[in-house]
Amino acid sequence: MQPFTLHRPTQLNEAARLAASGAEFITGGTDMTQLMKEWVRTPPQLVDLDPLLDNRIDTASDGLRIGAGARMEEVAIHPDVARIAPAVCEALLESASPQVRNLATMGGNLLQRTRCGYFRDVGVEACNKRRPGSGCAAIGGENRIHAVLGTSDQCIATQPSDLAVALVALEARLQLIGADGARSLPVEDLYRTWDTQPDQETTLKPGEIITAIEISRSALARGSRYLKVRDRAAFEWALLSAAVALDTADGEIRAARIAMGGVGTKPWRMRNVEVALAGQPVNPETFAAAAAHATDGAVARAGNDYKVKLMPTVLARALAIAGGAA
Repeated sequence: MQPFTLHRPTQLNEAARLAASGAEFITGGTDMTQLMKEWVRTPPQLVDLDPLLDNRIDTASDGLRIGAGARMEEVAIHPDVARIAPAVCEALLESASPQVRNLATMGGNLLQRTRCGYFRDVGVEACNKRRPGSGCAAIGGENRIHAVLGTSDQCIATQPSDLAVALVALEARLQLIGADGARSLPVEDLYRTWDTQPDQETTLKPGEIITAIEISRSALARGSRYLKVRDRAAFEWALLSAAVALDTADGEIRAARIAMGGVGTKPWRMRNVEVALAGQPVNPETFAAAAAHATDGAVARAGNDYKVKLMPTVLARALAIAGGAA
């Protein structure tokens, strides 16, 4: 690991100024320290946000406010979160191990880097995420876990956060603070696709800090579920996942919000599926017909064409679970 200077500021605005001048943030450190040990990341300066971030889980009449410093495990087992937005709890419990969840923060989970093996192997030169302009080894290499949506000739890596997929489906928002002040941002707008500059993974401004996650109360959120498909039962990233939020009444789907993970360069909102579900009866035929739209625009490679085949099946299953028809 490269030597580094660790800053421990006493105010968030001080932390933001340090990061705007080139330092990088660390909180739980479950991803950053691994990348530093492997020499994938070599920041000369780190800013410890952990003592500064809000770690509360607050419930109000209009929904949830979760501090970015809250530990994933605390949120995953919180009864109010389970009641208001069950997909969030399910996504968190499907993430990593209890030991990691007790250390990792909510904000840090959203900003974890891709699991692409070429990105995480400094012996591979062709990685536009590590070395812009060097190429993408995954396109012609081992790409079984890689994306089929939002890809380009620059990069086909997936965004790995289970939590982010659930939050996109719930239309959650982030509260941010930076050198220019505070702002609010939909979680869906946090991530970029890889058309250009795949080394720039988010839309955060230099020095900007995630301070909280906000989830509105709604019938959609209450009816949300998360389904994950992976190679093994524990501590594994998604090959495919689906976060489904349904508002149903009298056997009819009044509204739907859908996102999938493991298939896109960012958590992928399935708007075509949502349109196909609205106003339709709650039954397996509806779910199968709507889920067929999940692959719209998908581009598979030699190693991951199975994802295109599995996407409608996984999504139809998630819809059946959320709709009580499983």
